[in-house]
Amino acid sequence: MIDSIRSAKFSVEGMHCSACVRRLTAAISKVAGVEVQSAEVGSTTVAFDPSHIAPQTIATAIEACGFRVARVE
Repeated sequence: MIDSIRSAKFSVEGMHCSACVRRLTAAISKVAGVEVQSAEVGSTTVAFDPSHIAPQTIATAIEACGFRVARVE
């Protein structure tokens, strides 16, 4: 259902370059039901269905690849 899709912007610490952006994008892309809308040094915005996945699960995937989630909007 299209109405259930939400976006969240994650402020991410520890990213310094385009290689970090690629590593982060690859990690998030492995999470079922999540699509990266944009990624840049310091932040990423994703689309997800909150009835299937929580933002905390996405934050855990970000932190598992070596970055720190500072804030979720």
